[in-house]
Amino acid sequence: MSGLLTPPRPRGRPAAAPPTEAPAGLLPPDTAAILSALPLPAMVLDEEDRFRYANNAAELFFQISFASLTALRLGDLLPRDSRLFGLLAQVRAQGGQVADHDLTLESPRLHRRGVTAHGAPLPELPGAVVLTLQDGSKAQMLDRQLNSQGAARGASAMAAMLAHEVKNPLSGIRGAAQLLEAGVSESDRELCLLIQDEADRIRGLVDRMDMFSDRPVELAPVNVHQALDHVRRVALSGFAAHLHIIEDYDPSLPPVWGNRDILVQILLNLVKNAAEAVDPAGGEIVLTTAFHHGVRIAVPGSRERVHLPLQVMVRDNGPGIAEAVQETLFEPFVTTKRGGQGLGLALVAKLVADIGGLIECDSRPGRTVFRISLAMPAPGAAGEAAAPLGGAP
Repeated sequence: MSGLLTPPRPRGRPAAAPPTEAPAGLLPPDTAAILSALPLPAMVLDEEDRFRYANNAAELFFQISFASLTALRLGDLLPRDSRLFGLLAQVRAQGGQVADHDLTLESPRLHRRGVTAHGAPLPELPGAVVLTLQDGSKAQMLDRQLNSQGAARGASAMAAMLAHEVKNPLSGIRGAAQLLEAGVSESDRELCLLIQDEADRIRGLVDRMDMFSDRPVELAPVNVHQALDHVRRVALSGFAAHLHIIEDYDPSLPPVWGNRDILVQILLNLVKNAAEAVDPAGGEIVLTTAFHHGVRIAVPGSRERVHLPLQVMVRDNGPGIAEAVQETLFEPFVTTKRGGQGLGLALVAKLVADIGGLIECDSRPGRTVFRISLAMPAPGAAGEAAAPLGGAP
């Protein structure tokens, strides 16, 4: 296509630009080579918002190849009322750089939040704009993870306090009610039983909170597909017997570094939530595994960064999660269920952190995805990844 910047692809060695005068020791500028080297999505849009160039990071951002992007306009990917079109108009009108922050790019094929966009005119092409995008959704997700872990630690401390300060007097109250029950009238006996039931209920709540306490976790290579198959069979034999569960696995996926029992508990919680959210008539749950480059987190107290390329996803076609709840979804006592206690997803986030992973949620009406990113075992890590479904990790 005429007018495209060359070379359009960053994978090979870029063709040299026409010779230009450059100071001694400096390489001559090559627009395509510079844009190709950027880790951020970068693209050139002409005056009609057609894609004239897109680097590799832009292909990953839009999940569309460069060859396909050249046949599209930005309006084919985003609605015309998106703030991004206003930014492009400002760049062309002012002839200078314009930035916008915290953009939401949402369409049937794209869903990104917290995006920062920078636009600048390209003098070589009249009306063209060089656009770079910075996806802040991962940073926001990591921030929410840290907040959720802090909230879980707070819940753990409260559980320890409750266990110490509440359980002992609670046992005394229950014991006293049992003694009174033997010597009171029939009408008063019902009150004694009520006291015992309420004491048991409070004790059960304290025990549930105790699940947030920090305990050492043994990690080993785990065959995630065997764990998923176990979860699917448990679900279809019980709470999801009326639903359609689809498996979409990457058969080449290596073992994950984790704990099989914890991984099964995490996935059972997520699948059960999905089963309760979807319509019983047309409900559908999709279990997916994939390998995805680029997710790395820093290890506190060191310069080491852990790569989390293995992804496990639980997707449903339910009504979605209210946007007001999504930012605090993994915090204790946050729930949208009638009668729910709000500890399920908080426990899931805590368990995912225990095995060194990350969890994020992407939800809109008709599509809710819980995505878990996990690490691969270190070379030579001990453990059995292909243990039988009922075996110990």
